[in-house]
Amino acid sequence: MDASTEQAFREREKRLMDAVALRTPDRVPISLGLNYQPAKFAGTTTWAAYYDWPTWKQAYIDAAKYYAPDRLLVVPNQSGNVLEALDAKQLRWPGHGVSRYHTHQFVEGEYMKADEYDLFLSDPSDFFVRFYLPRIYGALAPLEKLPPLNTLMMFLPFNNLATPEFADMLENLTRTAREAVQWQSETASLTRELTELGFFCRQPLFGGGAPFDAISDFLRGMRGAMLDMYRCPEKLTQAIEMMCDLQLDRISKAPKATEFSPVFMALHRGSHGFMNLKQFETFYWPYLLKVIDALVDSGYTPDVFFEGDYNSRLEYLAEMPSGKVIARFDQIDMAKAKQILGGKICISGNFPVSVLQVGTPDDVKNLCRKLIDTAGKDGGYIMGPASALDEVKPENLKTMIDFTKEYGKY
Repeated sequence: MDASTEQAFREREKRLMDAVALRTPDRVPISLGLNYQPAKFAGTTTWAAYYDWPTWKQAYIDAAKYYAPDRLLVVPNQSGNVLEALDAKQLRWPGHGVSRYHTHQFVEGEYMKADEYDLFLSDPSDFFVRFYLPRIYGALAPLEKLPPLNTLMMFLPFNNLATPEFADMLENLTRTAREAVQWQSETASLTRELTELGFFCRQPLFGGGAPFDAISDFLRGMRGAMLDMYRCPEKLTQAIEMMCDLQLDRISKAPKATEFSPVFMALHRGSHGFMNLKQFETFYWPYLLKVIDALVDSGYTPDVFFEGDYNSRLEYLAEMPSGKVIARFDQIDMAKAKQILGGKICISGNFPVSVLQVGTPDDVKNLCRKLIDTAGKDGGYIMGPASALDEVKPENLKTMIDFTKEYGKY
C-alpha cells in the first residue's frame, strides 16, 4: 500500500470510527455489502462466485473501484464443488437449485425434531454428530449409525468404522476438506487486496447473532420455534441459554481486538412480524444483549443488522453500550430512531433497495437527502442500504454514493 492509498484507508477508517463513537466525522461514511451485485455490474454470473473464483474476484474488485464506498462488508462463501461433494441440504446456490444468475437460498427445516430437545440439552455433541450433521449433509449419512458418543470411553465402534460406506465417507470428507481450505485461502485474498486498494473491509473470523436465531434458523425452523414458544417454552429457553453460553465462550477465547473491528450480526426472528414484545423480552433480547456486551468487552464493534420492523423495539436497543455499536436498520422510522438512539447508538442503513432498483437518479438523491437530514445531524449515522444490493441498477448505487459524499459533508 503506497502512501496515498494508506492515507485514504486511514481517512475511511477514522470516518467510520467517528460515526460509531458518536463524534462528527468530516462527512457521512458509506458502508456496503456488495453481495452478488458485482455480477450485474460486470455482466457475469453469480455462479462464478461458487465455481470460477478468478472471474468473481476481478468482478468484485472492479465494482469496488467503481463505487468506492468507505467500507466493504465481504461475506465469503464456500466452493460449489465442496457443497456438492457434501450434498449440502440447507442451501441452494447458483447452478445448484437456483439459476446461475440468481442469489442463493437458505433451505429452512426442522433439522431438530420437537421431541429431541432432551437429547440436545443433555448431550449436544452427540446430537450434532449423530443427528444434525447427517441431516444437513447427505455425505455424512453414515454418522447416523454410530452409537451414542458417550459410550466411546472404553471402545471404538469398529463395526461401523470398518464398513465401506464409512470408509468412503472419510475419504470423501478428507478430499473435500482440502479443497475447502484451498478455496478459503483464495477467497481471503479478496479482503487483502481490497484493503491494499484503500477500502476498509476488516472483518473478524467469527461472527455473532441472537441465540434464539441459532435455534430458529438452523435447528427448529421458523414454524417449530414459533410453536415452541407456546408448547414448550421452558425447553426452548434452556436451548437458547445453551447457545448463548456457547457464543459467550467462543468470544472469550477469541483474541481481544486491538483495532477497530466491526463484527457483522444479522438478526432474523426478533422483529415485529415474528414475535410480540413479551416474547421479545423473554426469548430474544436478554440473550442477544449478552452477546453484544461480550463483544464490546472484548474490544469489538457489533455491527447489528436489525432485519424487519423494529419500530416498537427501539427503546430496548438504547440499552446497548453507548458509542460502541452500529445499528443497521431495514424497516424503521428513521426520525424516531434518531430521536431515541441519537447520541447513544450509531444508526445505519434504511435506504430501500427498491428505489435503487427501479427509481430514477433524482429519486435516489432525494431519499439520500432526506436520510442525511433526518439521521445524519451531528454525526452518528452511516449511509447504507436496507437490504441486499443484488439486483439494483449500478448507476443508481453510484448516484447514492456520490451524492452522499457531496451532500453529507459536515
